[in-house]
Amino acid sequence: MKFTDGYWLMREGVRASYATEVSDARAEDGRLTLYAPVRHVKTRGHTLNSPLITVECWSPAEGVIGVRSTHHGGGVDRGPHFALNTEPGHAPEISWDGPVAELTSGKLSLRVDTDAPWRLEFAADGRTLTSVGSRGTGFATTGDGRHHTIAQLSLGVGELVYGLGERFTPFTRNGQTVDIWQADGGTASEQAYKNVPFHLTNRGYGVFVNHPGKVSYEIGSESVGQTQFSVEGQSVEYFVVHGPTPKEILDRYTALTGRPALPPAWSLGLWLSTSFTTSYDEETVNRFVNGMAERDIPLGVFHFDCFWMRQYQWCDFTWDPDVFPDPEGMLARLKERGLRISVWINPYIAQKSPLFEEARAQGFLVRRPNGDVWQWDLWQAGMGLVDFSRPGARSWYAEKLRGLVRQGVDCFKTDFGERVPTDVVWHDGSDPELMHNYYTQLYNETVFEVLARERGANEAVLFARSATAGGQQFPVHWGGDCESTFNAMAESLRGGLSLGLSGFGFWSHDIGGFEGTPTPAVFKRWTQFGLLSSHSRLHGSRSYRVPWDYDEEAVAVTRDFTRLKHRLMPYLYEASRQAARQGTPVMRAMVLEFPDDPSCHPLDRQYMLGGDILVAPVFSGDGTVEYYVPEGTWTHLLTGERVQGPCWRQETHGYDTLPLLARPGSVIPFGAEDDEAVYDWADGVTLRVGAPAEGVTVVTEIPAPDGSTAAVFRTRRDGGVLTVEAEGAPGPWRVLLTGDAPAELSAGAERTDLGTLLPAAAGTERVTLRLG
Repeated sequence: MKFTDGYWLMREGVRASYATEVSDARAEDGRLTLYAPVRHVKTRGHTLNSPLITVECWSPAEGVIGVRSTHHGGGVDRGPHFALNTEPGHAPEISWDGPVAELTSGKLSLRVDTDAPWRLEFAADGRTLTSVGSRGTGFATTGDGRHHTIAQLSLGVGELVYGLGERFTPFTRNGQTVDIWQADGGTASEQAYKNVPFHLTNRGYGVFVNHPGKVSYEIGSESVGQTQFSVEGQSVEYFVVHGPTPKEILDRYTALTGRPALPPAWSLGLWLSTSFTTSYDEETVNRFVNGMAERDIPLGVFHFDCFWMRQYQWCDFTWDPDVFPDPEGMLARLKERGLRISVWINPYIAQKSPLFEEARAQGFLVRRPNGDVWQWDLWQAGMGLVDFSRPGARSWYAEKLRGLVRQGVDCFKTDFGERVPTDVVWHDGSDPELMHNYYTQLYNETVFEVLARERGANEAVLFARSATAGGQQFPVHWGGDCESTFNAMAESLRGGLSLGLSGFGFWSHDIGGFEGTPTPAVFKRWTQFGLLSSHSRLHGSRSYRVPWDYDEEAVAVTRDFTRLKHRLMPYLYEASRQAARQGTPVMRAMVLEFPDDPSCHPLDRQYMLGGDILVAPVFSGDGTVEYYVPEGTWTHLLTGERVQGPCWRQETHGYDTLPLLARPGSVIPFGAEDDEAVYDWADGVTLRVGAPAEGVTVVTEIPAPDGSTAAVFRTRRDGGVLTVEAEGAPGPWRVLLTGDAPAELSAGAERTDLGTLLPAAAGTERVTLRLG
């Protein structure tokens, strides 16, 4: 929200006040409290008839400093609140050097000169990260009487801002106005399903605004040298999170707001959906499943979208008996074929459903101030909204889901959660404006907990559309409703990379696009991209997404890239473990892996899949793709071609390939099987070694599907000798050296199109190759 009219004037009807200096400062119990008048106090008379802003500074964890500025502090706090994790026993250091106070947490410090004009300076490693200046702490009233609290943090020359959730507008936020407000706006507008009041920059820090309601950002827009955020109310609280690298920023941020859960390994396989408004029954489902099997396309999950339930009765959690007369038998038959089952749900109860009256009678639906149940006809006729602020309503909803789980359902697609009214009363008295964004957290948490309790903590997974800060704890999230075009494919990737820089470890999208029917070219290119994402789902709106509906080449692309993903499972699940441990997303914006390469900072049409594989999806009908390769010798995983960076490349690819490059010095494990996602990844694993660096030991952990570590390999090049040592490998394994040819082949070694292959027998703990 903009308050000024250019640099000098305020907008009509706006009155603003800003902290000008420190009149008093107190330090106690690890907290620095500053009292800031909004005008220069020359005499005692200037303390009268004038506001005083209270600014509290503290640290909840190492490398994180919180700031809360308050105008009037007597209001009732009705919640809800983000659940934050503080570091036990952590206390910042507060020191004084004359009038200068400094609060230090790890390498991050906040400095304020109490004798100078108002300024807060955040610094680390001897340099200023950002600062709060003359208009950086204040409040404003607008012509309609609303009170807004404002904060501003400086932007340096060349500083770029990322994040704020899954946003489909230009990747770097500079110059944008962003409102953190949940909306069902598709992927082609400034609205977003997943709004997260957290951003990071390429200057070593991030900022989390601890406010679950609407936060209005002006990012180098109202004031081009500032990131401004404001909330309606009397106070604003934010945390500055130090890195210095983007990965370290995400590590600290997700430690504060919650780590992503580790999804079950089977969820990384291929999902196939009935699609949305298409006609389907058990015969249709079997035709799809049989068609995939007949074409040798491995399938992991089958998803039933909305019309598994009776029309006009969503959600009553009851299979439509006219279409699915034997749901338990059908699910059992599908599971006998090795499939997991997903079904669509949302948090609404349509009036025609018998559950509407049941929920209304028990007070489980959100009500208007006059006591009436809140209802409307948008989406479902006469629908009400489950009041997840009421424990009884959560338990009631959860019990309905448990019935489905006991039938054989493995996971839920938690659709919607954005269209939440503000003219209502919540059971726990929460502020309706704050609950609008926060509702999705209660919704997804309720569903996730059902699966964790019924299936086990390591088996819980959602396919969720809406989220806010902390929502990363309940993966997986998908990109929402997109068109079936190359443009929509690119905007989807942009949104996913933005979400990854907002603390979310796992992300997916509708392969082929949702609205409309993709051309065969779009479908095939989107299939490549989708199967090189953390999670992969074929889904559409009014048309099916089975590959043979497009052309035979689409069948081959789907089969080949599904099988490639299965072979990459030891690599992908290790990246998943990193997401759960440190908050580093599986699909990573280039700036996350290469923060010191300025060419990587704005890139949003390519990404790193895990830390070592560069993916550049093809967004053109003729197969042309332009992408950037960072420094070093990279190796194409599909062709073995060596690419020397840094450089820009323009290439043309057929549908059997795309730019898929292994990072210099990487060791990428490939599993031995490709017909399913879950198997013993360590048994028969092949280590693809690309351009090994001299004297560097690369440790490669091979996970087991239960999340534990199955084997560890250590690869090192010393002079002309490459050594690979194994620990815990259960069976035979192989080393594929791409590029460097050995001076002589070891016993059993052979030269292949992709490099030199050296097998090791079961029990072998060490192999060597003497290089030329």
